[in-house]
Amino acid sequence: MCTKRSLQELVLTEEPAWPLVQSWVQAATNDVEVLPADDEHRAEALLETQVTLRSPMGAVVYYTGGILIDHGWLRFLASGHPKLPRSMPAWNRARTPVHEGKPPGFWLIADDVIGGFYALNGGSLGPDPGNVYYFAPESLRWEQLNMSYSELLLWALGPNLSLFYEALRWPGWQDEVSSVRGDQALSIYPPLWTAEGKNISTCSRKPCSVSEIFAFNVQESN
Repeated sequence: MCTKRSLQELVLTEEPAWPLVQSWVQAATNDVEVLPADDEHRAEALLETQVTLRSPMGAVVYYTGGILIDHGWLRFLASGHPKLPRSMPAWNRARTPVHEGKPPGFWLIADDVIGGFYALNGGSLGPDPGNVYYFAPESLRWEQLNMSYSELLLWALGPNLSLFYEALRWPGWQDEVSSVRGDQALSIYPPLWTAEGKNISTCSRKPCSVSEIFAFNVQESN
């Protein structure tokens, strides 16, 4: 079993990634809100995540409470904030497959407002650990994205995000999504995976606990 690194080991690095992440945010073409972190929660979250500040993922966890992208459509988890009251490690507890002495089978890193979830593969999603998978609410399957965490964040900040979700948006979605809390997602009926739910603009949509949506969509489909 690997020995856990101390906070000092995780924080001390000659090449911190935070300035790079800040440059990506400044160049973003999508609406972005970087939520501030507080000292207590960011240290705890980084210790549990065990990623150094040399990594963009570690930098996001330590320096932010989370990142909201495109009016809150996409939420990158970090150390937690009142607007996104789920830290990355807390959200992963009891939701990721864990076997003693081995890394988690996957690590949930972000999610969207329509019940889609992004995860770093730890080995249970496919033969490519470290790559990002997306749990698609319209198919109830994990889909390989061929991206790292850094590539996912860059992609989410740019124009390809709207192309990815083009068929899953409706007139006036920005105002509706902006009112959904960070611990919620939209419960959609008929569900997106049904024939009747293929046109999201005609579906019923209401905010619901994201925990309930994850349990229903992801855990029940496995």
